[in-house]
Amino acid sequence: VQLQASGGGLVQAGGSLRLSCAASGGTFSRQTIGWFRQAPGKEREFVANIFRGVRVYYADSVKDRFTISRDNAKNTVDLYMNSLRPEDTAVYYCAADPSIILSSIRMPQSYEYWGQGTLVTVSS
Repeated sequence: VQLQASGGGLVQAGGSLRLSCAASGGTFSRQTIGWFRQAPGKEREFVANIFRGVRVYYADSVKDRFTISRDNAKNTVDLYMNSLRPEDTAVYYCAADPSIILSSIRMPQSYEYWGQGTLVTVSS
C-alpha cells in the first residue's frame, strides 16, 4: 500500500485546512487509516483514525476541531482541520494497517504503511 499525503501549508490561527491521504496498491476498504503528527523535537502523536472504515477516534487535543472522513470510491481519507492553533504546527502523516486492533490505534508503531508527511504551519 502506498500513501500520499497532501494539503499542508501555512495558515493563521483560527483558520482551516484540509489534508488528504490518497491510497493505492492495496485493498483500501480493509485498511484502518489514521493521521498522526510530529512537531519539531517531539514524538509522533495520534491525531485521528477511522477504525475498520466505520468508527472514528480523535485525540483529545483535536476533538471538536478536526474531522476525519473516508471516501472508499476515491481511496482517500481527509482530515478537516478547523480553529487551528499554533500548537497544531507539525508534519502530518497518514498511516494504514489492515489488521490493527482497537487498543493499538493510537500507537504509531502499530501501523504498517506510512505516507511521506505534509507540513502544517499555524502562525499566531
